[in-house]
Order: sequence, then structure tokens, then C-alpha cells
Amino acid sequence: MAGFTSRRHAGDEILLPKLPTGREWTPVRHGESGDRVYRRSDGGAYAKIASGKAAALLEGERDRVAWLAPFRLGSPSVCEWIAADEACLVISALPGVPASELSAVDLKKAWPSILRQLKLLHELPTEACPFGRRLASMFDRAADVVRRDAVNPDFLAPEDQNTPPGELLDALRAELPRHLIDEPSDLVICHGDACLPNFMVDPDTHRCTGVIDLGRLGTADRYVDFSLLLGNARESWTGEADADTARDCLFDIHGISAPDEDRLAFYLRLDPLTWG
Repeated sequence: MAGFTSRRHAGDEILLPKLPTGREWTPVRHGESGDRVYRRSDGGAYAKIASGKAAALLEGERDRVAWLAPFRLGSPSVCEWIAADEACLVISALPGVPASELSAVDLKKAWPSILRQLKLLHELPTEACPFGRRLASMFDRAADVVRRDAVNPDFLAPEDQNTPPGELLDALRAELPRHLIDEPSDLVICHGDACLPNFMVDPDTHRCTGVIDLGRLGTADRYVDFSLLLGNARESWTGEADADTARDCLFDIHGISAPDEDRLAFYLRLDPLTWG
């Protein structure tokens, strides 16, 4: 999902933790959540501020960050949580740059490390995870977004942007029963928004240093993450050959000899309807 530039919001200084002389909070780019995001000038931390219903979602992200950090897979830790009329989450920064900022050449070098990082997350025991992101609940979320006419057309595939969201949802509903049947066999701890901006990479070694933006982390079909990562990365490759190689690499690293094409397509079409 594309980001946009954050501006300093009046009153944020009240929530942002006070810093020593010489340091400051600087507005940075952020994504579709609408949170106001700040970077500490020394690069060691980020702060997210949310209000209204978004504050509850930010609290959920706080809980997920706190839960994942002890596994030491490469993820932020919670530095501070401030809640009043609005909420502010301060988390540690990870080294590196978002994978979305790499050139196609450098992304190709980093790609296996990104895939192994995702596999480490998927290998965590699902019974230890208190957060659910099962298909039934995500489909209900999509239905709610569509009902409120809150679908962002920019998130849809180009071929879907002129189709009423209700029709898109109905097409997915027709496929829902069989994917509900398939889901239990591939349940893992999913990132939930496994797009390139959420994987940090050392630009010198091309090693993935971890994952960020954990607000959608939870138990789900691993094809959720596969579909988003492949779909998002496709825009970065220089041609179909690179895209096919990247796809083969993903399924090879994850030990899948016969990928389920229907599930890949289903989850890629469902995701844009769940934001809003």
C-alpha cells in the first residue's frame, strides 16, 4: 500500500515524549492507517499517534509488537505507550531501509533473506499467538468496509477499479466456502500486511533485518502473506522472468511444491476490501 507525507498535527507535542536537547520528533511518511507518524531525529525510535477508533487499532498494534519482540526474530519493541483522548505508541527502530526502497537489482539479492524472515515468523507456534486473523473475520471486515462505501479504489487492482465493490465482494463470497475448508491446513502466524515497505533490509549486506507495522499480525492462512508479498513485489521487478524467479524462490524456501493458485488470487483480491 502506498504511503503519503505526514504533517505535524497541532497538539501532537502534548503526546509525544519529551526529548533531550538536540533531539526532536520529525513527521515522516506513513500509510493507509491514517496514523500520524514521527521519527526521532537520532533514528532510534518512531512514534505513532491515533485518535478515535484508530486509537483502539493502535493499541492492538502495541500488543502485537510486545508479543512478538521476545521471540527475537527482528521486530520492534515497545518503548512507551501514552493514552488519553488520543494514543501514542513509541517503538524502537530497526536497522536498514524498507525493501520497497531497493532497486530491482538489490531487491533480487535481498529476496531470499526476506523470504527466510517471513518463514521464521510462520514457524512460530500458532497456539502461542493470542491474535486471530482468520478468514471468516476478515471477510466480515470486508463486508463492513463495502457496506460503508469505504473502499479505497487506489488499493484495488487496475482491472477492478471500475467494478462496484459490492460486485467484487459477491465474487469472493462465491469462493469463500472452499477457502474456509482449506484454511486450517495452512494456519501460521501471519504478518497480515506482508508488503515490501514492511520488511527492513541492510542495503550493504542485503540481509533482511526484520519486519515492522505489525497491526495485522495474527493466526491466518499463510497464503495471505504469500499473495501480498508476491503481488506487491511484482511492481518492483524488471520483467516477467524476474517475477517468476522470485515466485519460485518463495515457494521453494517455504517447501511448497504445488502452490494453490486459487488461494493466491483470492486473498490478493480480498485484501483491498478490508482497509477502510
